[in-house]
Amino acid sequence: MFKNDNESHEHSLEILNALGQYEDFMLSIKTLADIGCGSGKDLVWWATRTTNDEYAKPLNIQCQGIDILDSLPIAKQYPNITYQKVDFEAGIYPPPDKFDVLWCHNVFQYATNPIKTLTDWRDITTEGAMLAISVPQTTNIHHKDLDFTQQDGCYYHHTIVSLIHMLAVTGWDCKAGFFKVDPVGNWLHAIVYKSNKEPMDLKTTRWYDLVDAKLLPESAEKSILARGFLHQRDLVLPWLDKSLTWLGAQ
Repeated sequence: MFKNDNESHEHSLEILNALGQYEDFMLSIKTLADIGCGSGKDLVWWATRTTNDEYAKPLNIQCQGIDILDSLPIAKQYPNITYQKVDFEAGIYPPPDKFDVLWCHNVFQYATNPIKTLTDWRDITTEGAMLAISVPQTTNIHHKDLDFTQQDGCYYHHTIVSLIHMLAVTGWDCKAGFFKVDPVGNWLHAIVYKSNKEPMDLKTTRWYDLVDAKLLPESAEKSILARGFLHQRDLVLPWLDKSLTWLGAQ
């Protein structure tokens, strides 16, 4: 999706810098995993965070890179960065206290079993942990016509509706979450939290069950109660900067 890791990191920085403004949130993080970390540029951002005091102190977030590369050279430069070579669908091994944050930029589209992946990720996180996902939207409108793209290793077309559906049914709280659809860059962004609800049975769970479990954004609830299903045109979704994205025109 990007020409190199520098380009990927530049794309990440928009969200990273927005998260960095929330000091209480940053102070609460002890452990983090960057799933599909590549060369580790996003990891370094997390590992080098400091307090906003006049005399800034390192937050010393314990950061773990996850990827299939043989090694992560940059980990040797930072005492709070470790590396785990593993396919993210094969089983990630968390530290004793699990992860407070899962950072997943430009990776989730490669999941061959996205529901199981989200369920497994929930199992390696602490209570109330945050999951941040950025995934390309491959179904778009180009000159008023539907336009589909498919990269190597990607087998699903994610939309904001399908992403919310998968996250909620696997026990991630989308009601308190943040979402953004970038129609120019064709990206979907989701920041959600581990709920106290266990993952649901995929074969029997209905949209109404997710409404009752209070796992969906308010606008999604209204859409389902009015139609019996979720329609993207009904979605009005909050983002980190307090802005709202109305998807009626999408």
